[in-house]
Amino acid sequence: MNRLNVAGALFFIAGTLILLGIVTAEATYPGYSVSQNYISDLGGVRNGTIVQPAAAVLDTTLVVGGLLIIGGGYAIHRALDKRVFPSALPLLIALAGIGSVGVGIFNETFGVVHWLLSGLTFIAGGFAAIAAYSQQKTPFHYFSVILGIIALVFAIGPNIAPAVAFLGVGCAERWVVYPLVLWLIGFGGYMMGTSPSTMSSQ
Repeated sequence: MNRLNVAGALFFIAGTLILLGIVTAEATYPGYSVSQNYISDLGGVRNGTIVQPAAAVLDTTLVVGGLLIIGGGYAIHRALDKRVFPSALPLLIALAGIGSVGVGIFNETFGVVHWLLSGLTFIAGGFAAIAAYSQQKTPFHYFSVILGIIALVFAIGPNIAPAVAFLGVGCAERWVVYPLVLWLIGFGGYMMGTSPSTMSSQ
């Protein structure tokens, strides 16, 4: 396996882990609403108590998934032979991974810190999906850009009244998270079949 294959495997595992972690946390959180609750509510405090095992499942998967994403970003960085300053794609991927780790450690009870880290994950992840366009072939690079744009639109405008009124705040947030997770899984699968000669240093 070359470094790109390793990166792909790490992304695939991270995306799958985060997706299943969210679903599992939802299932173990009594009274949870996908429409009206944020994903971060799964790891937060309700009535003065952290709801377990939902919080442990979510926080652990976000931290482990984030570390895998950072590792994958570093593998791409080395595959592009950028030993000092990373190019845009691995840098954005690494920032998204750092944000995920931070969100898992600093749950929503940390207030501004938590929401800033969430924003870092969403924005960096959305731009990473778009930046990956030049590293992918048709038709996947189109899907990559579309998923990145969807995530950014909902991340930058989470309080757009029509979307929130129709979907609820929780579902509107999932229109940020799930496109990024789906891209991560798809990009991971794509990278596992990629050789260094097909990647540019952009």
